[in-house]
Amino acid sequence: MWRRLLQMGFCRQSKAPEGDSSVPARQWGRRALALVLAGLGIWILAGLWGYRQESRPSEGRGREVEPEGQSEPGDQSESGRQSEPPVLSGTLQIFGSTSMDRVMNALAQAFAEKYPQVTVVIIPAGSSAGIEAVLSGSAHIGCSSRELTEEEKAAGAVEQVLALDGLAVCVEVSCGITELTGGQLAELYTGAVRNWSRLGGSDLPVVLVGREAGSGTREAFERLLGLTDLCTYANELNSTGAVLARVASVPGAVGYVSFDGLDGSVTVVTLDGVEASPENVKSGAYPLSRPLVMVTKGEISGQEQIVQAWFDFALGKEGQSIVEETGLIPVQEP
Repeated sequence: MWRRLLQMGFCRQSKAPEGDSSVPARQWGRRALALVLAGLGIWILAGLWGYRQESRPSEGRGREVEPEGQSEPGDQSESGRQSEPPVLSGTLQIFGSTSMDRVMNALAQAFAEKYPQVTVVIIPAGSSAGIEAVLSGSAHIGCSSRELTEEEKAAGAVEQVLALDGLAVCVEVSCGITELTGGQLAELYTGAVRNWSRLGGSDLPVVLVGREAGSGTREAFERLLGLTDLCTYANELNSTGAVLARVASVPGAVGYVSFDGLDGSVTVVTLDGVEASPENVKSGAYPLSRPLVMVTKGEISGQEQIVQAWFDFALGKEGQSIVEETGLIPVQEP
């Protein structure tokens, strides 16, 4: 059609319609040109409409699925959300060993900085009390400065070693003693030796200071010396700090404390010629050492997310660095 109109518009012999001699030929040429342009526009629009119809997915055909793991920039896909670290919140209850109080508080402070919506509550109630709290469901994690008994394991308690620790034997400075053998230490705590002069020290009566019944530190000390339930204590105290303060202030006193509790107020003696140091504990040369364990009821993998996050942190690089900073021996290289 548009070809015919073109011929009409540009043909020099174009004539006005018969009977209408008043319309000049030039005017008919302009009208014909307008019709040509209008037809051309309609043709272009029709072509564009057909292209859009062909490129649009037909009904029932569906859209193409992107390969897994790929998404448009800014696409908040499910896989993208899963890659973000979980937002933890809630309260984590930790009961147990007073010997682990310092390291656990240091870990808790760093953990709370990493997860601001988490509150960590630490109750230094003693190793046995901590294990009982876990088994009864009143605590998420128990801290123990001794290994679990077979009965505790049978009840569902599971242990994970956080650090190694040495038990430092310390005396009041006026005792005049800087070294002991394992045999002499046993004689002191069973009452066989009652004056320091018998061991080459000052003429002072021996004052035996130790931990309370149920303490993991006491259990480890007596077990390692072969003195379970054989010690004759003058003072039985319920924390590392209390033992250290009593030994420092009572002439002739002797006691045992965790390495990380030492503060320079007492004399730390060598045992069988071996210095009480983290290096000697790690090498196995120092005779009085024990693991410090965290206890759950059931395996860690079965615990709630906040508990699993704590273990990942405490046993990871950052947590083990904190363990080392508090004077304990990490079980993983920080």
